[in-house]
Amino acid sequence: MTTVTTRTVEYPADNLTMIGYLALPAGAERRPAVLIGPEGTGLSDVERRRAEALAELGYVALAFDLHGGRYLEDPEEMLARCMPLLADPDRMRGIGHAALDVLRAEPRADLARTAAVGYGTGGAVALELGRDGVDLRAIGTVNATTTGRPGEAARIRCPVWAGVGSEDPIMPPAQREAFTAEMQAAGVDWRLVVYGGALHAFHHPPVDHTVRPGVGHHPRHAQRAWCDIVALLAECLPVTD
Repeated sequence: MTTVTTRTVEYPADNLTMIGYLALPAGAERRPAVLIGPEGTGLSDVERRRAEALAELGYVALAFDLHGGRYLEDPEEMLARCMPLLADPDRMRGIGHAALDVLRAEPRADLARTAAVGYGTGGAVALELGRDGVDLRAIGTVNATTTGRPGEAARIRCPVWAGVGSEDPIMPPAQREAFTAEMQAAGVDWRLVVYGGALHAFHHPPVDHTVRPGVGHHPRHAQRAWCDIVALLAECLPVTD
């Protein structure tokens, strides 16, 4: 197992002081860099472990914050924060750009090889970075088949991979179809994987607080989605020794 180095990083975004989690692989050379966005509840140990796992694979990884260091266990509080955010592409882009600035300020990050991966609200942020024309090598999302403002998907400059549960009531078939139609019309290199029988946030381990209806963990598909994301990164920004 490769030794990784981790630290928290504070930075301003959305009128808050965000607290991200940076994981660095062993060595001193520059490496491809990956942003990791959390579900609407906010940054947790789940995303921190994913940052560490990517660092083990040789990536510089930053798990970014959505709520100024808070994790929103109460579904109503989470919705009150996230729904206006999801309706405002400029706010999402601001959060994404602030995190991207932190990642790109890391001396070991290869600025020419950067990707954005996100879950739920964090995935929507990743997509908005693409729609804003950010130079990314790949965008990967789970539970985030969100559509953007008309025509802006044409500014996406990299492959887009999206995963969603077949039984996800928050991202139902009509939403998936609108997303794929947007990507296709824009000429994006896109892929959509529908995981049979999975609910919303199927990738997230069970939690000990109340969740919205239609949310549930699916261990097999969670592992498959992670492998699919790792494969996307290996294809689009491989780690070379």
